[in-house]
Amino acid sequence: MKLYMHPVSTTSRPVLLFIADHGLEVEEQVVDLMTGEHMQPAYRAINPSGIVPMLEDDDFRLGESSAILKYLADKVGSPTYPTGLRERARVNEVMDWLNTNLYREYGYNLVYPQIFPHYKRRTAESQDETVAVGEERSRRWLEVLDRHIIGPDSPFLCGQQITIADYLGAGILTLGDTIGCTFADYPNVQRWLANMRALPNWPKVHGVFDGMVAAFSAGTYRAI
Repeated sequence: MKLYMHPVSTTSRPVLLFIADHGLEVEEQVVDLMTGEHMQPAYRAINPSGIVPMLEDDDFRLGESSAILKYLADKVGSPTYPTGLRERARVNEVMDWLNTNLYREYGYNLVYPQIFPHYKRRTAESQDETVAVGEERSRRWLEVLDRHIIGPDSPFLCGQQITIADYLGAGILTLGDTIGCTFADYPNVQRWLANMRALPNWPKVHGVFDGMVAAFSAGTYRAI
């Protein structure tokens, strides 16, 4: 198998961590997002969407981080994607919730406009409004995550055991490291993230990302 990815990518890191935790033999091909390689014809021929990650398994290609996590988990029979009807439905629900609710506001309206020039709005007024609305709506979703999805008794998103939803969610939430998010108002989120950061392969997978975080540390950001 071969994974086209970038080590700082919010959507690549969950797959990379899953691969490391499961000891899978996967060739890793870096697609340089910083130079726009993902939008060049050579990569667009592999993934017309021009995004990472992209998994190749012989003649089968699969994009989208959530789909790749499910595919790999099924391929190796990982308990992180339970086979029970309701247990699996819960994992699917949380992954969809992360992608369609939290990531939309938290990533694209709060974090990305503050750190990437191509996401910054054209006027200062529009930029300030986007980030303010992104923070407000992110806080709404974080409250749901903290109180209802995790709650006070669960170490992971779907209960007592780690699932692929945790891999996906940790990649999204740690995006906030770039702007200094601490989640001080969300103790269950903090506890869950601490559990994910304690995974043995976390430092190895996130080393390049942590370097990027350090590069952003001198800035002033609106954070949660």
